[in-house]
Amino acid sequence: MPSIKETSIQTNFRRAKILVIEDNEDHWQLIKNALQQYLSEVAPVWVASAQQALALLNDWGQEEWEVPKLILQDLYLPTREEGWNLLQQIKALPAPCSQIPVVMFSASNETDDINETYLRGSASYLVKPVTFSEWAAYFQELRSYWWETVSLPPMRFSTL
Repeated sequence: MPSIKETSIQTNFRRAKILVIEDNEDHWQLIKNALQQYLSEVAPVWVASAQQALALLNDWGQEEWEVPKLILQDLYLPTREEGWNLLQQIKALPAPCSQIPVVMFSASNETDDINETYLRGSASYLVKPVTFSEWAAYFQELRSYWWETVSLPPMRFSTL
């Protein structure tokens, strides 16, 4: 009989998808390569703008199995106001999309950026790595925490 942890891991990886919202294609390539190496069970989906992200989430909101387990979002899209606005729009979507944890990342380590991001509903904040080895270390930790440790809530459609 599988342990509770093994059952949680199996559930987290079932139809696992991560939405990556990143407007820099070079950064996306680093992210994609690190994801392929350290989270090969997870299907990454990349969009380069807030508008693309919202359109996809609205489409996915109609089909439970399409909803990603996690969103990795750059704060500066290209401005931080646009990134914060997108985060608020995601959190205002109907369930299940509003329930998706959002991990915000940015080159900024400014206290105001970090605080405001959490105030607006981010599950976590990461100062953006620069090299592939730093991205690889990040995704090893991401795998361990978000997919192998936590119990992610089941995504449920709003009853409204």
